[in-house]
Amino acid sequence: MVARLRSAFWGLFLVVPTAVLAQATCEKPVYLTLDTGHMGVAPLVADVLKRQNVRVTFFAAAERTQTDGDSLDNHWAAWWKARAAEGNEFGSHTYDHVYWRGDEKSVEPRFRVKPSAGAFAGREFTWSAAQYCENIAKASDRLEFVTGKKPLPLFRAPGGKTSPKLLAAAKACGYAHVGWSPAGFLGDELPSETFSNEKLLAQALDRIRPGDILLAHLGIWSRKDPWAPADLEPLIVGLKEKGFCFQTLRQHPDYRDWIAKHS
Repeated sequence: MVARLRSAFWGLFLVVPTAVLAQATCEKPVYLTLDTGHMGVAPLVADVLKRQNVRVTFFAAAERTQTDGDSLDNHWAAWWKARAAEGNEFGSHTYDHVYWRGDEKSVEPRFRVKPSAGAFAGREFTWSAAQYCENIAKASDRLEFVTGKKPLPLFRAPGGKTSPKLLAAAKACGYAHVGWSPAGFLGDELPSETFSNEKLLAQALDRIRPGDILLAHLGIWSRKDPWAPADLEPLIVGLKEKGFCFQTLRQHPDYRDWIAKHS
């Protein structure tokens, strides 16, 4: 009996530190982030991530989809919940995929914005900081509802378009902005006629460096030859072969303290 207990004890001792050791030995991390899109490739992307045992950070907006709804509607709720169960992380992409267009000259921060999704898509407005924050929070709240997991206190502005005033306003309401690394722009928004998947894959494998934040989407309407999943698995496999490992933004050194403080 004593021998069996001792064996069980040491078995537990060895199992727990293994995960910790694996995390500690991630010397060349990269941070794959996926923004929403038409969602047509979302099931295939999920299959690749599961097969490769890779965790990512999703930034979600309620964008128009190929299923005649939006990417945060009930049709996709089960898909999002499954991604949460796999250990992925989530952040806001503004609910209406709202592009920052400029700062207003005013005492209180106000911004010219243009949603590209929702009932007011394509129209330009002037929003207060509170209105912009409400749109960030709306996507975050919806994500929490459909996933059952609290999103990170992070957001990504559509197109990465921001200003110092906008970033300060977002931070004041609890959201830090996440862009991407120059080499981390994976090119899935570019025309496939001039930027083939083969060219984009070779470029990414050549240029990506440890610590880079990578960006791709769950479907781009304008690209004729979809980047994902064609390039996604070869990219992951190629980076692993070069010694890279994949982490979520919860583990990113620039955001760890912010997340701990604001979660």
